[in-house]
Amino acid sequence: MVGKTQYGQARGNVQPPTPKSLFRRVEKTLDTIEHGQDILATIRNVAEYMTANFRHDLGILGGRIYKLADQAYELVQVFGTAAPVTPGVQVPVSYAAIEALLDSGLVVMSRNAPELDPAIEARLGTGERFAAIAVADGEYLLSFDVADVRGSVEDLQASLNIIRLAINQKLRQERFQEILEDARRIQRSILPKRPPHYTGYDIAGDSRPAEIVGGDFFDYIPMSAEMVDIAIADASGHGLPAALQVRDVYTGLRMGLSRDLKVARTVERLNAIINRSRMTSKFVSLFLAELETNGNMVYVNAGHNPPFIVHARGGTEFLREGGMVLGPSPDASYPRGFAELAPGDMLVLYTDGITECHHLHSGEEFGLERLERLVRRHAARQAAEIVQTVFQAVSRYAGAGVPEDDQTVVVVRRLLPNA
Repeated sequence: MVGKTQYGQARGNVQPPTPKSLFRRVEKTLDTIEHGQDILATIRNVAEYMTANFRHDLGILGGRIYKLADQAYELVQVFGTAAPVTPGVQVPVSYAAIEALLDSGLVVMSRNAPELDPAIEARLGTGERFAAIAVADGEYLLSFDVADVRGSVEDLQASLNIIRLAINQKLRQERFQEILEDARRIQRSILPKRPPHYTGYDIAGDSRPAEIVGGDFFDYIPMSAEMVDIAIADASGHGLPAALQVRDVYTGLRMGLSRDLKVARTVERLNAIINRSRMTSKFVSLFLAELETNGNMVYVNAGHNPPFIVHARGGTEFLREGGMVLGPSPDASYPRGFAELAPGDMLVLYTDGITECHHLHSGEEFGLERLERLVRRHAARQAAEIVQTVFQAVSRYAGAGVPEDDQTVVVVRRLLPNA
């Protein structure tokens, strides 16, 4: 004997679908969610697919799509066999059925429910029974007219809940990707487009993030015709939080140096800013140098991997003078260091994504000594070529196209006279 379902009398002797077969087809519905070009297209795809494929199992016949407009939901499309209604009809947000839907995300109701207004439902062409879901943080409502079939209310609710959550998850992913793209555009805008031109100098740099955006940063800040400030920084971690922290470093450096603050005072002020930051990535290493065209250099190293000078006369000088990384202590002090870049010398700045890169098989780090030998071997080449040579060597060493950590290299060569 065929019994009644929660929709009424079961029809014929056809057995109800098993939950497994039903939810396999619900899973196929999720594929349609991935192909929508925008949120409305995604909802339309789902509505049309559900109407075409779930009439017999869940009783879905057609329905309506609504979009939030100020304090009302406006009908934007009718689909399936739902009663034809001209788009534009509005329902206030305060309507009882909509309030219930926004509270729970999903409702299944009969048209004669006491909380419904017959006049409003008539204008909308609502069927005798309907199910609705709210998606995109309530920006859209998707309402289905539902017939009496052999399925259960639980199957209908479960299926629509899966679809509702999948649509919302896709939107969250898309919005996160939009945020990442915005961050990447911001990062591209703050990294130097080209090196500065100073007579007697050859300068180049590049940065490669481990993710869409990274926490490495470098900058050239021309101060006068005879002086340029050069900076390199590495925010803890990588990805979006580190990229946003780097933006603060860029802004702080530019603002501090534009006010004629000396390098040590600029770094101290920047340290205080990062210490007060609410970012999860609060630790930033920074090296800031003020280089004059006569070769004199004043610098501060705030916990950064020590840049080094490859001297043409022989020997390597590491630039370590300074203090701790920026962020942990608001009162940290940063003493200055002094160095000289003589004709034929080369200054190399880098982040730990270079030296701590691991070998594909042995796991051994690339290391500072290997970097020093590499740049010394190619010291006669142009700065841009040296930078790319380092990246190529590190990539071969790791055996991977995408670095495990953000990588940045800056090379400053003081040319020999008549070079």
